[in-house]
Amino acid sequence: MNAPESLDIIDAAAPAPRRSRQARVVWGREVVTVGGDAPVRVQAMTNTDTVDVIGTAIQVKELARAGSEMVRITVNTPEAAEAVPHIREQLDRMDVHVPLIGDFHYNGHRLLSEYPAMAQALSKYRINPGNVGKGDKRDRQFAMMVETAAKYDKVVRIGVNWGSLDQELLAELMDQNARRPQPVDAKQVMYQALVQSALSSAAEAREIGLNPDNIVISCKVSGVQDLISVYRALARRCDYALHLGLTEAGMGVKGTVASATALGVLLQEGIGDTIRVSLTPQPGEARTQEVVVALEILQSLGLRSFNPSVTACPGCGRTTSTTFQELAKQIDDFLRAQMPVWKARYPGVETLKVAVMGCIVNGPGESKHADIGISLPGTGEAPAAPVFIDGEKALTLRGPAIAQEFHQLVERYIERRFGTATAAH
Repeated sequence: MNAPESLDIIDAAAPAPRRSRQARVVWGREVVTVGGDAPVRVQAMTNTDTVDVIGTAIQVKELARAGSEMVRITVNTPEAAEAVPHIREQLDRMDVHVPLIGDFHYNGHRLLSEYPAMAQALSKYRINPGNVGKGDKRDRQFAMMVETAAKYDKVVRIGVNWGSLDQELLAELMDQNARRPQPVDAKQVMYQALVQSALSSAAEAREIGLNPDNIVISCKVSGVQDLISVYRALARRCDYALHLGLTEAGMGVKGTVASATALGVLLQEGIGDTIRVSLTPQPGEARTQEVVVALEILQSLGLRSFNPSVTACPGCGRTTSTTFQELAKQIDDFLRAQMPVWKARYPGVETLKVAVMGCIVNGPGESKHADIGISLPGTGEAPAAPVFIDGEKALTLRGPAIAQEFHQLVERYIERRFGTATAAH
């Protein structure tokens, strides 16, 4: 085979981020910047009854510990509004300073006006233009909510959802479309209604007095291609920070794949400043699963690093046992469990790469590419497991305690490589 005359340069870097305004979501000493040069932020939402102060605070803590940088809670009744300051107090006592977002529909204008302690305890408000009211009442009630946000210098997410889209606006655009010489597809009209609802509401909020830097926009739909189309249109037409997420993404594999596909495409194009993965929890599954998926999406795209990565082969006829699978899971679970503590103790540990491979085909190569890796013996191979550290073969493990010994090697490697950073301070 003749060698090519020249080598084309393959640029695998992500596109430059879309330049958006930068909002500051604040609570106490916790300041989460959104948009601008800030990293893409992860958000989650509780599913507890907000009236249950302790239960809600515990779930917020779990979501924050899992990696959610802002947590949204439902504020739908006077009782829920009264509970919000107590939830904030409980979180502060637990040393959990994650900003809280209030989710308002239908009666947010009244709750925000009548419960000022709640309005101040929240760091951000989510307002759905389709659920504020109709006609003159809609304008008045929307203004009440925005005025409260401006008064307390709060960030507002104008969150349009195609399941609760302003029907008057949609009907008007449908009528306009019907009068065109060549009407467009009804789905295109829906897209236009979503974008127009969000942008016109943002313009109205600015006229009322809300700082434009305190505006975040979302237009959520449940279809992958629909979400991509709508957000591309939004990104072309405004510089507000954008919140991404498939609404009602679904359960388990379906919801995970759909969210990763839609958000992956947009984030790769530089669109999106905050994300949420709206998974329906499977029976017995922790609410934190939606945070885990969101973190993995960002880390897989190379946009952020949250946890050390563990590379493991899927297994085939060459692999003699499930040892490599079990070891990979043990290491992965261990690293994730330790991260809340290690973030402070070992700066940079989230960039660690570990490989646990099952045979000689790709085992040594993958292990060399990792910071520390092991290639376990496959079918017909010698009962030995070479360990590679920083690209070089360091030692070979043998015997029944290979898994435990490798686990210890990983811990010692972390201490040696990342512990020096804290020792220097």
